[in-house]
Amino acid sequence: MTYKNITLIGASGSIGSIILSGLIQASDFTISVVSRTESRATFPPGVTVHKTDFSDTHLHSILQGQDVVISALGATGFNEQKKLVDAAITAGVKLFIPSEFSASSQTEAVLELLPLFREKYDLIAYLRTREGSISWTGIATSGLFDWGLRNGFLEFDTPTRTATIWDDGNKSFTLTNEKALSDAVVSVLRNPDVVKNEYIYIYSVQTTQNEILRSLESATGTAWTVKRTTTEEQVREGRRRLAEGDFGGAFALVRGTVFGGLEGLRSDYVRDWGVANGRIGVGVLGDDVDGTVGRVVGV
Repeated sequence: MTYKNITLIGASGSIGSIILSGLIQASDFTISVVSRTESRATFPPGVTVHKTDFSDTHLHSILQGQDVVISALGATGFNEQKKLVDAAITAGVKLFIPSEFSASSQTEAVLELLPLFREKYDLIAYLRTREGSISWTGIATSGLFDWGLRNGFLEFDTPTRTATIWDDGNKSFTLTNEKALSDAVVSVLRNPDVVKNEYIYIYSVQTTQNEILRSLESATGTAWTVKRTTTEEQVREGRRRLAEGDFGGAFALVRGTVFGGLEGLRSDYVRDWGVANGRIGVGVLGDDVDGTVGRVVGV
């Protein structure tokens, strides 16, 4: 079974735009996006755009005839996902893919570090209670590797040749590249029964901060400046900034779910959870650290 009629919510965001690109490239889906009434986002030709106030009535109308709803909503929209699930159920949607494209919301240490992910955890629990009415699949990616290198989110700054290294830099974790994320979504749409009503983990690389730094130094042919920090410092500062209304503090805590030395984060998905790449047909060939770094920095 391959689902055809796909509605993507949050398509203009960082994750949503990656998923939308993958859906378009796959070329076997009829794609709709849902955008807030006040949004000025634009989308490629061939994509149906629905502007909405997110009222129950309007969502139900928009989702009529759709096979799948994919949520790529960011943190400010996590609390709206239950409304989306309910609207999808009443409209007869078959599959809901929630906004889980980050650290695992099923890990208590992650929830303690990032309480805003509690809404994601609660949504998965709710979806489990509605499995008789709609199927679901959660896809955890950990951090995004090529995306985070390109825009500096991972704090490896290519223009200034500067890296921020947490603790000793030797903690092992997994990261996922953009194509693997979009490939995973497409694969689930084409083969939904393989991971029906499951929370799955995918990856592109299993690495450390020190390995990434060595690869960047090799690719750029220069020694980088290293700023040393600790998990304790980053978490304390992230929480302080967040408490003061600076959402940049949340970004530090998101990095902490990958780099942090806190007990129980389970951020090496290969070792700590077992990954679903093989089951859903998402390969990692060509996705080693050096290959990704070379592609991002242009060598």
